[in-house]
Amino acid sequence: MFKWPKRGDDVTGTEAFRDIGDLKGQVAVISGSTSGIGLAMARGIAARGGDVVLNGLGDPSEIERTRSELEASCGVRVRYHAANMMRGDEVADMVAYGRHELGRVDILINNAGVQHVEAVEKFPSDKWEQIIAINLSSTFYATRAAIPIMKAQGRGRIVNIASAHGLVASPFKSAYVAAKHGVIGFTKTVALEVARDGITCNAICPGYVETPLVQSQIADQARARGISKEKVVEDVILAAQPTKQFVTTDQLVGMMLYLVSDLGASANGASFAIDGGWTAQ
Repeated sequence: MFKWPKRGDDVTGTEAFRDIGDLKGQVAVISGSTSGIGLAMARGIAARGGDVVLNGLGDPSEIERTRSELEASCGVRVRYHAANMMRGDEVADMVAYGRHELGRVDILINNAGVQHVEAVEKFPSDKWEQIIAINLSSTFYATRAAIPIMKAQGRGRIVNIASAHGLVASPFKSAYVAAKHGVIGFTKTVALEVARDGITCNAICPGYVETPLVQSQIADQARARGISKEKVVEDVILAAQPTKQFVTTDQLVGMMLYLVSDLGASANGASFAIDGGWTAQ
């Protein structure tokens, strides 16, 4: 348990904060965690002693390799649940599985997401339904399942991976922007409901991170705009970020670790923009 230094204590360097990242004995359920941001979050938690339930798409043998390597390298318990984020019953079962297999659920990270880039008048209805289900509704179903467990424990941390597109909009991303704005509204509502139960609910809003999802967006944007992939990166993707640099997964993990620690206990219902200054404009 972290203890604030007293007057006169030596607080030079990071010695006073050495226990901030200790997650031993805690269990995290992370949707969309077989690659990209979600896998980085899983690795960050496991490296600090936390047990993890992975979820996501991919080749089963590769997923098992990732699971077993993470378990062996960090000395923690790592499980995998193949919940389809479009099915609320499976999402809820993923959370229940975490408690059944690992004994509790302390951290829920709602990270699963998909994207489709198209003008509104051409936007396929099935893609709209898919994006709303995976990016927004799965967050509801997982959170609804986790809160009773966290209330019984007297503590919990919910971190929703929203997006800079939860704060501002871009053309050709109507479903994604709508879903991510919804995630932020949902985050605020949950935070108010559980504020006196030892539970916090916050959102992280990344700018562009170089993940497989963003790589596919680059190709989609090139097609939609009729320009090269290189011009998409220069004039569309990183044009929004004053730093002209992709956000790194390590930077997002750092924010997540703050939010799940005792130092983050008063951060509740907040949206943290990690976007190189994009939404400051």
